[in-house]
Amino acid sequence: MFSRRAVIHGLLGAPLAAWINAAPAWAASDDVAGADMARFIAAMPKAEYHVHLEGTLEAEMKFALAQRNGLDLPFADVAAMKASYRYHDLPSFLAIYYDGMKVLRTQQDFYDLAYAYLAKAASQNILYAEIFFDPQEHLKRGVPMAAVIGGITRARAAAAAQLGIVSQLILCFVRDLSVESAMAALDAALPFRDQLVAVGLDSDEKDHPPVKFAAHFAKARAAGLKVTAHCDLNQKDIVEHLRQAIIDLRVDRIDHGGNILESPELIAAAKARNLYFTVCPTFSGTVRGDAPPIDVVRGMIDAGLNLTINSDDPAYMGSEYLNEVLVKAQAHSALTKAELVRLQRNAFNAGWMDEGLRAACHAKLDAFARAEGVAA
Repeated sequence: MFSRRAVIHGLLGAPLAAWINAAPAWAASDDVAGADMARFIAAMPKAEYHVHLEGTLEAEMKFALAQRNGLDLPFADVAAMKASYRYHDLPSFLAIYYDGMKVLRTQQDFYDLAYAYLAKAASQNILYAEIFFDPQEHLKRGVPMAAVIGGITRARAAAAAQLGIVSQLILCFVRDLSVESAMAALDAALPFRDQLVAVGLDSDEKDHPPVKFAAHFAKARAAGLKVTAHCDLNQKDIVEHLRQAIIDLRVDRIDHGGNILESPELIAAAKARNLYFTVCPTFSGTVRGDAPPIDVVRGMIDAGLNLTINSDDPAYMGSEYLNEVLVKAQAHSALTKAELVRLQRNAFNAGWMDEGLRAACHAKLDAFARAEGVAA
């Protein structure tokens, strides 16, 4: 019987296997309380809903795929590539993010990328994940939808069989591209409907409100798909975008969404609908408006909203995956162990999974909480 570590090494090779299995930075910490909290977080059963597959493309894999596909990269080595990941706002981040995915050309590339993320997630005790991907960016480079979804689907099946992690796939519309491009991507994906769970909405939000995609959401819903939408933090007209998503489009989930704390009316509407939010504190942890800054995680918990914690684009954010994000969020937002368990209970409730899997996930979380002496 092969170990999970051996399976990862055999499929991905030594460099990526070492990255996946690397001990976290907190392991050598002298802070006993902090180390205990990090141990607790690492051991806790988890789910993740806000992670962009292309945002998990680590520099090491980028070099490997470029070599395989005969592409030249403008960097001498991995360190130089990582040093180029400098951004100060959403548009500057997206420029780096979209440039990086040009190495993805074949079905095998998408298989390797998806399997690497799922192996990393499994190593962090993530039981279930729903993964975003951006097919428009690949279609416009001539990569067919069958290669994109086909590679990801094969990886999901392999990771479920070999690593025990269950996953589903969310097609995101790139909101700053044309509505025609988004509809073409949806039409190209619908023959693979059984490999999708939802559609979403990401990329540069400025002057691209959710209602721009009302027809796309309606068509996706008619095909039986769920609908979610990014409402990125502190963007132009963000409270209005939240209103459109929650009230007009009645999305099934909100990604980010921290600026809801500026609107008591929208807080009430979200609570009335039992709406879930996929928060990523690494990139969007603080509401900055005319009032004093608000910590999104603490503010949403205190407002009684349903939030989950997620990693977003970890390869471009210091290679901090869910465990590392939760460690930092715990310290920054003063989260107790009971609150951390409740956040994961939210996560298992937020997932678009079958009820048998949901019950199994909750049972594992309950057993963990009892073993840790945490009532939540």
